[in-house]
This record gives sequence, structure tokens and C-alpha cells, in this order.
Amino acid sequence: MLITGIKSKPVYAPLAADVGGRYHVLVGHGVGAEQLLRLVDELRASGGSSRASRRMLYATDLSAAPNAMATVREADVAHVRVFENIPALLEDFRTLLETSRMGTRLYVAGPEAFMGLVMRIANEFNLNRDEIRAEECGSRARRVHCIHCRAATESVTTNIVECSGCRRWLVVRDHYSRRLAAYMGVMVDAEMPGERPAVKDVFV
Repeated sequence: MLITGIKSKPVYAPLAADVGGRYHVLVGHGVGAEQLLRLVDELRASGGSSRASRRMLYATDLSAAPNAMATVREADVAHVRVFENIPALLEDFRTLLETSRMGTRLYVAGPEAFMGLVMRIANEFNLNRDEIRAEECGSRARRVHCIHCRAATESVTTNIVECSGCRRWLVVRDHYSRRLAAYMGVMVDAEMPGERPAVKDVFV
């Protein structure tokens, strides 16, 4: 029932420095620290950006290396903030974009569910695709939007999930909404109530 090959499913490429940018905002979560630090080295080596033009926001989690937080704090950027949770990072990120200038480039690294939330805010500030780079790493767990009650269920790793809002059992589709930063969830037993496939781990 999981439909693949849908064009809305995001495709990500490894982060690469955009030396044409004047300001560089790096945002990461968990194991994304490695990608962000690699990017800082690229920006420094390119000579196209100064330390003052680089800012980093990072939220840690259990998947990150034990020394990730300390390494991020020592990154060669003008401003770095480390958060213990994603909501706090997103709030600070929004504030940062409110004062951003023309020529800003955004780099995001971490699990797809995290990246979707970051890019949803970036879209609110009209950053276009040419100004955003994103690299997926870490958990493949999905954020699922229930088309019936509009609730979002977080960290979904299975093909079928119980909606956190209406408690319907949903099949997790490959159809992705950038506006909602989530995959669509559709009632799995709408035509034959009570009958649903076995729950399997597929997004790990």
C-alpha cells in the first residue's frame, strides 16, 4: 500500500558550499553535526566567506557522537547556539531569519522530519530553492499528517501508524507536503473496517 516513485518525495544531495552567498546559516540536528562541520571547513577553504558571515544552530540528540556538542561549540563561525530540543532551535531560527539579509544561504543537515520543519520556516521568509542546501542523515522516521483530522504524528518508523489525534490507523504514503513538512497518512481500513496489513518497520 506504500506508493513509491511519487515526485513530491524530496531528494537530497550532500551539502556543498555556495561561495556566491554573502551570509551562511547552518542548521543541524543529531548526527548532522558532522555534515555542518565539514561544510564550515569548505567555506573557510574557499576564501569566499569570512568567519563573521557564518552562523550555526544545532540541536543535539542521543544519535550524535558524545563529543558532537563540544565540537560544534568550537566551530569556526561567528555565532553558534546549541539546543537540547528542536522547538527551541526552531524558535531561534525564526528570529534569526527575521533579521537576515539579501544573499543569505541556508544549509540544513539531520533527519528528514527535522529538515522539513526547518525548511517550512525558511519558505515563510521566501528563501527559494537556490538559497537552500539540505543533506539527510540519521533516522528515516517520518512526520505524518492525518488527512482526516489534520493532526501530525511524529517519529513514525512503520508502514501503518495510529493517528495521534483521531486514533484512526493510517497507511503512510510517499506523498510529501512541503507546506505541512509531513507525509500524508490515509485511513488504512476505510473500505473494510478492522482489516489492515501487518505493522512493519520500514523507516529506520
